[in-house]
Amino acid sequence: MPTPEIDPITLAVLAGRMEQIADEMDATLFRSAFNPIIAEAHDASHGLYHATSGDTLVQGKSGLPIFVGVMSFAVKAVIDKFGDTVEEGDIFIFNDAHLGGTHLNDMRVIRPYYHDGELFCWLASVGHWHDLGGGAPGNYNPAAKDAFQEAFILPPVRLARKGAINQDIIDILMRNTRLPQSAEGDLNGQLGALDLGVKRMGELLGEYGGSTVQAGLSALSDRAETLMRAELAALPDGRWEAEDFLDNDGITDTPLPIRVALEISGDRMVLDFTGTAPRCQGPVNIALPTAVATAYVAIKHIFPDVPANAGVMRPIDVRIPDGSLLSAPFPAPVGGYTETIMRMIDAIFSAASQAAPDRVVANAYGTINALAIAGRRANGSPWVMFSFYGGGHGGSPESDGLNHGNAPISTATIPPLEILEAAYPVMFKQWALRPDSAGAGAHRGGLGAIYEIEVLEDNGAEVFLFGERGRYAPQGVNGGGAAALNRFAYETSEGWATPPLASKMRGIQLTKGQSVKLETPGGGGYGAPQDRAPAKVAQDVARGFLSEAEATRLYGTNWKESRA
Repeated sequence: MPTPEIDPITLAVLAGRMEQIADEMDATLFRSAFNPIIAEAHDASHGLYHATSGDTLVQGKSGLPIFVGVMSFAVKAVIDKFGDTVEEGDIFIFNDAHLGGTHLNDMRVIRPYYHDGELFCWLASVGHWHDLGGGAPGNYNPAAKDAFQEAFILPPVRLARKGAINQDIIDILMRNTRLPQSAEGDLNGQLGALDLGVKRMGELLGEYGGSTVQAGLSALSDRAETLMRAELAALPDGRWEAEDFLDNDGITDTPLPIRVALEISGDRMVLDFTGTAPRCQGPVNIALPTAVATAYVAIKHIFPDVPANAGVMRPIDVRIPDGSLLSAPFPAPVGGYTETIMRMIDAIFSAASQAAPDRVVANAYGTINALAIAGRRANGSPWVMFSFYGGGHGGSPESDGLNHGNAPISTATIPPLEILEAAYPVMFKQWALRPDSAGAGAHRGGLGAIYEIEVLEDNGAEVFLFGERGRYAPQGVNGGGAAALNRFAYETSEGWATPPLASKMRGIQLTKGQSVKLETPGGGGYGAPQDRAPAKVAQDVARGFLSEAEATRLYGTNWKESRA
């Protein structure tokens, strides 16, 4: 059916209004959530989705990029299960990652929006809940061999029918978390965000009418497709390949390759992941929806001016081989999905750098270093400090990489140490940039960071680490050098120790006064190191970013003549 005509000014206004609705839903949850991963780090997202297909129509700017693509699969899962039985006032909830993507901590709450008695679109909210049971507090269990060892699994169910909440569902959820107060607060925040979305959509359609808004939504998707095709047509035809590796799966100490072939022909692109490692035992598998959404995130990084909706992917064919760790079926463990999707993005960037080096940055640090520290307070109440930790971003054609940023799959922030220290019995003994961690290049990578965290609780604590890049460093592009490896250590009665699998470990026991230390990677370099201005090398040495010995090893001795 042809798209109804809509004038450009009205389209621009509608695009801004609908994006504002999603943004306001984001802000509502960030203000009301109980756990810092949502409230401070903004690990959440909201959007509007197509009434029958579930395709992404609009998403807020503050939400995580990975949720842009993956949430459409979540909405489709609700449509597929409940179909014609959906009624106005219904609300659905689930966390099953094999249906809705990402991992079990990401709770999805989905609500149909009706206009004049007809289903107009879907509103959806997703947020990272702090804990949902399972074998490891915080649910990053590096030893999990199936989803049941990771967290409580909730398939798509009706949380509300015609506006009436089913308290039984909430009771089940609260009985399957170590932190029920946090979980209930986050759920109420998500419900409040959806209520706001319904109100704002009513105001918008009351002003413009359903047919005009519907025409705007269709036009935005078509416009995204047109722009994407134009971007692809401007690039050379050809096929480029790249490969990167995960350290291991947390169970078996064997590297896992991720391979991609990027092919451009006219105004179409193929991303073929044939040759990627098969499904593994440990939790670095990802479900197919997550893999497709990851390809979308990478495309948006390479083509940042294209709007964020489903139209972007119409000219792009993503081929994920059956039986690979990128299409693992239920109940394969997927808790460490973040590490795998970042390696997918790194591989896509490395392939794209051969086709369009002016559009691609070098590899970022490549791991969220999911670190959970948990224990019981003196009064017996449980506490779980889960957070992720930053590192360096890759150098770009225009500039050096960002020092100590968050992962490129995310617009989330790193929770401030003051917030974490106030909420949990820990003390940060060090939070600093890591010298000599950046990849060399004409534009160097950004620096990683050093974190040292001491346990203050008399009862001690147990530590769980899920990281990557302990054996395969972030790579440079266009002649740039690799960054430093990820390093993790923990105190014992006999001194400092490191995990046998380099980047993953569970069951680390700390007593009061003992610490864990993370030294995160920097970003890869862009362009040949010999093309870096000696004055910039000297400046990095003066700032303490680079030692004199490393400066000379990486860039030669010319920098010494540039010192003031």
